[in-house]
Amino acid sequence: MSDTYGVFTLGDALITFNPSETGPLRYVTGFTRKVGGAELNFAIGCARLGLHTKWASRLGGDEFGRVIYNFARGEGVDMTDVKFVEGYPTSLNFKEIREDGSGKTFYYRYQSPILTMEPTEITAEMFKGIDIIHLTGVFLAIDPKNLAITKRVLEIAKQLEIQVSFDPNIRLKLWTIEQARAAYVEILPSVDILLTGLDEIELIIGDASNEALEKCAADFSIGHLVIKDGGNGARVFTKGVWHQKEAFKVTPVDTVGAGDGFDAGYIYSVLHGYSPEQSLEFANGVGALVTTVSGDNEGLPYLEEVQSLVRKEKVIER
Repeated sequence: MSDTYGVFTLGDALITFNPSETGPLRYVTGFTRKVGGAELNFAIGCARLGLHTKWASRLGGDEFGRVIYNFARGEGVDMTDVKFVEGYPTSLNFKEIREDGSGKTFYYRYQSPILTMEPTEITAEMFKGIDIIHLTGVFLAIDPKNLAITKRVLEIAKQLEIQVSFDPNIRLKLWTIEQARAAYVEILPSVDILLTGLDEIELIIGDASNEALEKCAADFSIGHLVIKDGGNGARVFTKGVWHQKEAFKVTPVDTVGAGDGFDAGYIYSVLHGYSPEQSLEFANGVGALVTTVSGDNEGLPYLEEVQSLVRKEKVIER
């Protein structure tokens, strides 16, 4: 059952092929098909927590497009603003895993269906019942035109007084850091909640000291500047004060999607009026649970699973 809060996100999705064996990709003969994509992972994370979640996207009018559509719909994501596009193949990526655990990802995104989305297609009607809009840098990186689409979303958000969260999610395979900075400068003045990794924010503003982060929050009027730092936990600068929470102790098997899960958890907690510490704890719990399962979104937890982890940890702390 979805609760009364609504979340909106938009972006590309991909079919991910995970290798059935380790080693250079040219020697791998078998793969497992999965579904991935930063914004879709976020949407699924929110839906599993019980939020009414709407995802806007474009999918190829092909079999893989149907796989993604049916998967997301099955997770309870509102697919009203997802359209199929003929002549544009659904994006793919292939993962390579070496014997030492290291890996690479090979993207096949040429002529992605998301390229057909136009700013004029973004209408106020799409945001009926939406309380927070979540955007990421991945969508911005795919094509320069997506900045205009994003700015259209932000314009409507301002008109309708909807909060905006943003995860830079830097993908330097898709664009340069200079291009990313130029786009972010246009986006950040409209952002209420910034969810970023420590290394990412250092790339963006050139300094990860508390003073630099506080100046960034002040310069762009960011209400929540959230720093995700993996096993070191997370912290947030809000209303002039830093709050911090340690990470949960789990045995990670796959960190892919943990940041997207954290974002979903933080947004859920903000919508439900949690304190800064409670928000960080809840989001850390979601991120931790994601890492205990292999896959882009397979480990995204349901609400009761996060609540159980958080309660259990509190008992231990006593």
